[in-house]
Amino acid sequence: MTVQPLSALDSQAGDSDPAPSGAPPDGRSGRRASSSGRVLVLNASYEPINVCTVRRATVLILKDRAEILEIGDWQLHAERFAMPRPMVIRLTTYVRVPREAHRRKITRRAVFARDRWTCQYCGTERGSLTVDHVIPRSKGGPTDWDNVVTCCAPCNRRKGDRLPRQANMIPRQPPAAPHSTIFIHVAVPVIPRSWEQYIPQAA
Repeated sequence: MTVQPLSALDSQAGDSDPAPSGAPPDGRSGRRASSSGRVLVLNASYEPINVCTVRRATVLILKDRAEILEIGDWQLHAERFAMPRPMVIRLTTYVRVPREAHRRKITRRAVFARDRWTCQYCGTERGSLTVDHVIPRSKGGPTDWDNVVTCCAPCNRRKGDRLPRQANMIPRQPPAAPHSTIFIHVAVPVIPRSWEQYIPQAA
């Protein structure tokens, strides 16, 4: 099996790769695309590795760099052809993904997704969420997956610059690095039903 680095996927599906003549513009065909026009991208090994637009997925399919595994309930139409709206595609060439790549990308939305958009102190869902350092930075706490949690604004103010035991505020779930599919949950907070069988339940 041919192996390509992850950067190869970017060059295959990126904005610099023009759509073939007659390709539909970004998946629009008179109806709104499911999941905001997003397509789940699987590696050749069926491992979920990315989310892309319908336009990018179409480019990969028409260039025989990917195959369609799941389709939507409508078609993409262009001047000279029509094809099913892809929901899940699989690359035909294996892309090498660094195992630890997702652990280095700590963003607010990624932390929220890992914690299921729930304050780890009081259990409030959604609302006004922030990120809290369990061990405050002023006391040497690092900014890493093991020391940041989702926190609502009231709890953040109540905890302040104190240690968890000083504030009597212990996270409900010990913070830890998330599953590698975390950024799929970030890109599409509500996972379409057609994607579920390909994505591990744990975020």
